Amino acid sequence: MGPKAYEPLPQEIERVATEIVQAAYEVHRHIGPGLLESTYELCLVHELYTRGLQFEQQLALPLVYKGVRLEAGLRLDILVEKAVVVEVKAVEALGPLHQAQLLSYLKLANLRLGFLVNFNVPIIGQGIQRLIL
Repeated sequence: MGPKAYEPLPQEIERVATEIVQAAYEVHRHIGPGLLESTYELCLVHELYTRGLQFEQQLALPLVYKGVRLEAGLRLDILVEKAVVVEVKAVEALGPLHQAQLLSYLKLANLRLGFLVNFNVPIIGQGIQRLIL
């Protein structure tokens, strides 16, 4: 059985999480709100690369339904260090559907930590949500 949500995350995962948040701040500081999601994703992966982090972009996420693996067209925006999912958004506001999507991705990927990063905000701290399973 996997770890429970109340168990602390390993220190290395917390380090990666800090780097992701700092990278998002850096991107927002340089280009601000109002651009396309794809633009923010490109800038964020560049920032992760410059920080020496391993990542996969637009990673296909299979769905296993009743023991059958289905290609449902699910994609993780960014998977960092094979441990943290980052979903990049450029929307008016993050809502429960965005949170549900990320939580589902975490479950399907058997991971515990993810970030919703909405760059379409005046202050990036208002656009970052950390979700843990």
